[in-house]
Amino acid sequence: MTAFKKQLFFLLMLGFHVSSAQKFSIDPTVTYQTMHSFGASDCWSMQMIGRYYPIEKRNKIAELLFSKEVDATGTPKGIGLSMWRFNIGAGSTEQGTESKITNEWRRAECFLENGKYDWSKQQGQQWFLEAAKRHGVDFTLGFLNSAPASMTKNGLAIGSGRLGEWNFDKSKVNEFANFLTQVSAKFAFDYLSPFNEPQWDWGPKSKTGFGSQEGTPINNEDIAWAARKLDKTFGESKLKTRIVLTEAAQIDYLYNSKTNRSEVNQDNQIEAFFDKSSKNYVGNLKSVEHLICGHSYFTTSPTDELVKKRQALGDKLSQQNINYWQSEYCILGDNAGEIKGNKVDFGMKTALYVAKVIHADLTHANASAWHWWLSVSANDFKDGLIYVSNNGVKGENDTNKFDGEIIESKLLWALGNYARFIRPNMQRIKAEVDSEKVLVSAYKSQNQVVVVFVNNAESQRMELPILRKNQKVNAFVTSQTENLAHWKISTNSIELPTEAIVTVVIAY
Repeated sequence: MTAFKKQLFFLLMLGFHVSSAQKFSIDPTVTYQTMHSFGASDCWSMQMIGRYYPIEKRNKIAELLFSKEVDATGTPKGIGLSMWRFNIGAGSTEQGTESKITNEWRRAECFLENGKYDWSKQQGQQWFLEAAKRHGVDFTLGFLNSAPASMTKNGLAIGSGRLGEWNFDKSKVNEFANFLTQVSAKFAFDYLSPFNEPQWDWGPKSKTGFGSQEGTPINNEDIAWAARKLDKTFGESKLKTRIVLTEAAQIDYLYNSKTNRSEVNQDNQIEAFFDKSSKNYVGNLKSVEHLICGHSYFTTSPTDELVKKRQALGDKLSQQNINYWQSEYCILGDNAGEIKGNKVDFGMKTALYVAKVIHADLTHANASAWHWWLSVSANDFKDGLIYVSNNGVKGENDTNKFDGEIIESKLLWALGNYARFIRPNMQRIKAEVDSEKVLVSAYKSQNQVVVVFVNNAESQRMELPILRKNQKVNAFVTSQTENLAHWKISTNSIELPTEAIVTVVIAY
């Protein structure tokens, strides 16, 4: 029996419908963005898990997130993230309930207290930062939701609730710059993101005066002012950490000059910061990376809106000739009825939806980086790659604080279909497919091409290109029954399972 017939027989035994092969084409001579990273953050669970959970469970989570090793079958043990995002806390934990943040999990410690540095703070997060480095994660980034509470106007890590009003005492800007210099140097962060989702008010969510988490709004003028101050201090300290801006709450605020944040000067941020004629231009600052960051929230449904907005973003990025990172996303809201953020889903529905978003961000907005929000969640919500739950109890509570079962989601492995194989410095190349039911993108390095298929339909066969005479082809499949499972491909075609994400690696 020939190799092809063996594969055909195997697929039929598994219940696949084998159809005539669909053609797709690759043109490695047509190149787009150079890829940077795929990442996730340590908010907010890692402060608990990294401090209290048994060491074997911590190691298992670290393996799932960071490992690039494979098992005896060639199947990856983890998704090989290339970026790890560390939340630099503002000190709401030390304030307790006086922080006006009800949920203990949403507070964060601060390395600076009463004018002195205490590097034993954020112990749980530090454990996972070190684990990321042990596993060889390429980049680390420190990000803030608020300046230390000792430097804010109201003495808290939550804002006033007024749009555009930066909760920061400007007379303490030198202290702030020194704090970020010290923290960035201590942990050797490759990148620092000093402002997060500046368009939201981050104030009290009820008449009680309590907020949901650390955070502050800030307008474009103040971002530019602060960036110049930080750049000066970083330069004097010869700090290698690069500053990235602006973590926009929605991508509309990056390219659109007529939004619901225009009156408070919080939109059109690509032009504001990187057009040389702008009064807020920071593209000439040595410490500021020549890119802009945005979050894909509330812009992903329906599909025509998903595509349209990313094409508009891509056009504006091209005009200013800067790179783009999609730096935070999870499923929020009801997404035009396509999928809801509430209620956890470990299955393929969420995985396929997010894969569609990743595909759009990479191919229409030309994102060079794509980062998920919570690496680990205890919530009954579609916000995690990995979940923890103690005897079925969900939530950020004492039940899950000290120990819990580790639950892998299909989303974890679907992200791995991208993160594990599309490595830093690979280039996206032209890829097209005949089928409207399959999304495809492709990436190249010196010795391989990586193709990612997202199949939302029934199983179908894809004809594979012959790029070199002695090429070797391997596939990695995430489906209802498999988690990034390794398939050896010995023919010139591959059967994409029903509702699956498949990565094909062509090595030569």
